[in-house]
Amino acid sequence: MSSSSGLPQLWDGFRLRTSPQAYVFEPTSASGSGASAEVLVIDRNDSTLRLSKQAPAGGDKTMSVQGIVGIIKLHSSEFLVVITSKKKVAEIAGADIYMATEFRTLPLDKEANPSLLKHPVEKTLLGLLKAHLYSAPFYFSYDYDLTSSMQRQAGLTNKSAPLWQRTDDRFFWNRFLMQKLVDTTQSGAHDLSRFILPCVFGFLEVKEVKINNHAFVLGLIARRSRHRVGTRYFSRGIDLNGNVSNFNETEQFVITNPKGGPTMTKANGSIRKSYVQTRGSVPVFWAEVNNLRYKPDLQIMEKPETAEATRRHFEDQVQRYGDNYLVNLVNQKGYEKPVKEAYERAVEKLHNPHVHYTYYDFHHECKGMKFERVMELIDRLQTKGLKSSDHFASDDGKVVSQQRSVVRTNCMDCLDRTNVVQGTLARWMLNEQLRAIGILGAGEQVEAQPEFMHVYRNVWADHADVISKAYSGTGALKTDFTRTGKRSKEGALQDGVNSITRYVKNNYFDGARQDAYDLFTGAWEPSKGLPHPDHRALLVRAMPWVFFFALSMVFASLVLPRHTAAQTIASVAGQDAGNAVKRASHVYFFTLWLVVAIGSLQFMVARGLDYVAWPTLNRPDETIFYDGPGFKSGAKGRSGVVNPLKANRAQNGDAKMSSGAGRRGEAYSVPS
Repeated sequence: MSSSSGLPQLWDGFRLRTSPQAYVFEPTSASGSGASAEVLVIDRNDSTLRLSKQAPAGGDKTMSVQGIVGIIKLHSSEFLVVITSKKKVAEIAGADIYMATEFRTLPLDKEANPSLLKHPVEKTLLGLLKAHLYSAPFYFSYDYDLTSSMQRQAGLTNKSAPLWQRTDDRFFWNRFLMQKLVDTTQSGAHDLSRFILPCVFGFLEVKEVKINNHAFVLGLIARRSRHRVGTRYFSRGIDLNGNVSNFNETEQFVITNPKGGPTMTKANGSIRKSYVQTRGSVPVFWAEVNNLRYKPDLQIMEKPETAEATRRHFEDQVQRYGDNYLVNLVNQKGYEKPVKEAYERAVEKLHNPHVHYTYYDFHHECKGMKFERVMELIDRLQTKGLKSSDHFASDDGKVVSQQRSVVRTNCMDCLDRTNVVQGTLARWMLNEQLRAIGILGAGEQVEAQPEFMHVYRNVWADHADVISKAYSGTGALKTDFTRTGKRSKEGALQDGVNSITRYVKNNYFDGARQDAYDLFTGAWEPSKGLPHPDHRALLVRAMPWVFFFALSMVFASLVLPRHTAAQTIASVAGQDAGNAVKRASHVYFFTLWLVVAIGSLQFMVARGLDYVAWPTLNRPDETIFYDGPGFKSGAKGRSGVVNPLKANRAQNGDAKMSSGAGRRGEAYSVPS
């Protein structure tokens, strides 16, 4: 784990010894900055952390560990999360980059026994934790700060600080789980910096490519923000602190040596160029409320805090990136129009000279699957001040130029349309960068390099799929254009399949994914209470079973042999009469169950909110039942559904009247 930079680095592996008294991490490599190989001891009696010169005696079991993800408190016990297997995926600037592939969750409480771990709440929370660990792509490095762009790393004043202190906090995905290690370090009791491993949730791909016989490294990193994180329909818009949903920073970089220079080793060339873009939800208070319809109920919530939240968001973005060129891709007609108008009202109120808004009706401008017209958008941005020379560049460690602006792109989901625009913009910038290096001539473009473009397009399409899966549950739409440069009928068909899959996942499965995000990032903690139970009436809960049973009976009546009691009648009354009775019996059977199926389906559609898989940790009741000023496209699927906010107010009122003490009633939750 030595480093040419001489910076204090992380331990790159441990022997973990476990016993009823402690977990002991013994570093398996003591090279690096010269610090002694002290062991980390986590006491299972009081959950304290300390460094020790010698490992305590004992240890029932040992295992190899590649890194510590952190410690998380669930319902009954704290759990230690460690990486037990990793895969090397890339090299950047001489540093190895890994993806975590296997994890272990270990209870800190020495009294934790199988019966405690099988407690329904503990079991549910542990299941959410494990599901998140294996669904999220976790990238990490012992030597390279994956959370920070090349420009941010170059601009740090204290480059000798421990890795965790140099990270961009937004993209330090396991920051919440690392809180105990950070607190111990900051208290001065024990410096655990070499054990604190920052992980990034996102996308990373690095390719060695060649154009005009000049080799270089092309890299693409997407970093997902841990603030206001969530799934497609359960996390939209902005919060009071100015954080927006589905915020991702994407950095495309090139590393090479000058022509005639030495061959690169471990992607460690002297010339480095990078370009950063961002995406994020429209920064106002808005939501789409699932109700089993394909199009949810859209609502814009005109809260008094909107202006302040939007101001905070853009002040932070300008401070981090410089001028912000906003590209809004939502439709200007129909369902999406209110979102466009709300965004424009918010930007107008900013009066910020560093925020430049551009509207581009993607579906109108690119109709007929002519996505190449996105280049016209770049022309518009250039008229507002965007420059192809505005990117980060360094040569032999010296900063040559800095990126002083960023293009922030959004559509409704910040996925499909956004991917097309970001990929086109990145390719436009790459042409400028490669010309500046001398890899491309003055009139050349990467589009004329088929072998390179095959690699480039697939990297960007993979990037689009990963960001989309994290938010919507499926791969991105329109990636046939990203991969091939052309829109195809096969790609449109695949988009249809993905759209249907999104509908199913977003309505019936995303509640658990949202819970996992909230648990892992600390948006919900056990101190806030238990997961919301299912309070639905028995009839409401039983109706899906009634529907599927009735549907199976309808299907059975169509495909199974028609043997009924009428066969007995046929033997007595004659064949013709018997056949008539059999036919009538079959029709009655079919009609009965068809009516039951239709009736139960109508019941569920009318009460759609009762059948959406809502999150059970942080219920979005204030959003679902918002009744303040703003816009609503409708209120479907609410027949007979109880508003828990009103129920709570009524319950609290009854409690006050009965006790006179003003005691708060127990919170009520809508069924999940």
